[in-house]
Amino acid sequence: MRVANNWKDYEIIDMANGEKLERWKDVVLVRPDPQIIWKDKSFPEKWKKINARYNRSNTGGGNWEYSKKVPASWEIKYKDLTFNIKPMGFKHTGLFPEQAVNWDWMIEKIKGCKRDIKVLNLFAYTGGATVACLSAGASVCHVDSSKGMVSWAKENVVSSGLQDKPVRYIIDDVVKFVNREIRRGNKYDAIIMDPPSYGRGANGEVWKFEENIYDLVELCTKVLSDNPLFFLINSYTTGISSTVLENILKLNIKNNGKFSNGEIGLPMTGSKLILPCGIYGRWEL
Repeated sequence: MRVANNWKDYEIIDMANGEKLERWKDVVLVRPDPQIIWKDKSFPEKWKKINARYNRSNTGGGNWEYSKKVPASWEIKYKDLTFNIKPMGFKHTGLFPEQAVNWDWMIEKIKGCKRDIKVLNLFAYTGGATVACLSAGASVCHVDSSKGMVSWAKENVVSSGLQDKPVRYIIDDVVKFVNREIRRGNKYDAIIMDPPSYGRGANGEVWKFEENIYDLVELCTKVLSDNPLFFLINSYTTGISSTVLENILKLNIKNNGKFSNGEIGLPMTGSKLILPCGIYGRWEL
């Protein structure tokens, strides 16, 4: 497992009973996590000092319960990158901190290749990977079907001081967009995708991970340049092995290079425990 252990503005303070106690700079939140199936708290006293807790409802969804005032938005930093955090209606904050291990890897790959790199970031959400790649000197095409998420990504790019870097924001269904890029003859040296388990595109297009991921990867190979650098698939879909993601890449990418897969996770401060947070499959030159 690759563990995101270089954070200063984020940490998991404790975790038990299906919940994680976490610090986002100066704000302490409690959020549900299905991987936390053990019952004993390591630091019971620390659970009394929270700003807000997300409570799931039995009928789906949930709500935030505030113990202390929480700003509508605040910034946290990861190394030289800055992100805007906002408690959202469905437990999220707009950032997956475990992805820092992938940001570090992308930055190292882009800086190390000593050439101009064009990145295609699909299902790009609030732009964690977009910010990382821009900071390393790449140009990025950021694609997401949600206008709100794309606006949030722009905020993160500006907060990181990267607004003058070459970035293109696209609000569209990713399959339709990639098909258009194929027709235009546009190519990319690196592809990142973080598809949802289930979702709908800008015009109601239905996405189901198990049914659509292979076809999407196959489609995306048609916009890979003749000298590609990497292809990364992230997933939070339960029941899918990371080996499946590597297999899909092996079936579609014929270039020389290295294939790998695995889990990503977050450490708990003052403990040997690691919270598994997702999986990845990747190809790299």
